[in-house]
Amino acid sequence: MTPDDVSANPSWPEGFTVLLTDYERHLTAERDLSKHSVRAYLGDVADLLDHLIRLGHNDLAGLDIRGLRSWLAKQQSLGKARSTMSRRATAARVFTAWAQRTGRIETDPGALLASPRPHKSLPGVLNLTDTRAVLDAAAVAADDGSPVGLRDLAIMELLYATGIRVGELCALDIDDVDTSRRVVRVFGKGRKERSVPYGVPAAEAMARWLGEARPRLARHGSGPGVFLGARGGRIDQRAVRRLVHERIAVVEAPDLSPHGLRHTAATHLLEGGADLRSVQELLGHASLATTQIYTHVSTDRLRKAYEQAHPRA
Repeated sequence: MTPDDVSANPSWPEGFTVLLTDYERHLTAERDLSKHSVRAYLGDVADLLDHLIRLGHNDLAGLDIRGLRSWLAKQQSLGKARSTMSRRATAARVFTAWAQRTGRIETDPGALLASPRPHKSLPGVLNLTDTRAVLDAAAVAADDGSPVGLRDLAIMELLYATGIRVGELCALDIDDVDTSRRVVRVFGKGRKERSVPYGVPAAEAMARWLGEARPRLARHGSGPGVFLGARGGRIDQRAVRRLVHERIAVVEAPDLSPHGLRHTAATHLLEGGADLRSVQELLGHASLATTQIYTHVSTDRLRKAYEQAHPRA
């Protein structure tokens, strides 16, 4: 009844089963969330409903702030990470707000629920030298003119040039690329649209891929996807992740995922003088606080350079 592995417990009261089905419909049809996000939200809500039943309640009216807090306390007793607990608190608040808004409960107990503050770890990034080496290696691999080599170079250049998410890259259609203005139209989380510019090296790589190589991989029914797999269908995220790891391994730089290239692009933009608000818009962050973590990365690098170079550090 729900995406992939999330389903209602057969021992649940029928009302809870219907509730989870209705909530799935809301997340999918009304909020237009990805399958991964829907699965995560439903899994957290299903766990909360299980907890509510163990507390002796057979309908949502029994859910209050004490029940929500005891549910989170149970997560802590099981050794869940603070980031997991924070995510589950958010999922609970989103769910109870929806339940109150749709008349399933009279008051919203989630509005009183605070999130455990997750520990913010600094994202891994490549320095400029390693980044240049990775992209140069991708260019060398494309020297044979093979369609896969040219595609891989275009992917690496575009990921670093734009800082877009791997899912956003895989979802790009031909009409989303404006080669004359060097801009890609991206649909991010919640299907929010934004335009992201890219530079000359990425433009050159994209021109060769779209003009020379993509037509050689395209098959009948390939569809409008910008990047295609070896069999002509739209490339998937796993293939892109594998490509990034392989290209970085060639130059023995610190291993990163495509999200690591996103971190790298953001950090290099800020170090180059871009203002925080512009980087927020480019990355598609809903909150400026999310973007600010990259300023911590830059400060951390500066501190390390200071400690290594200053005689009185």
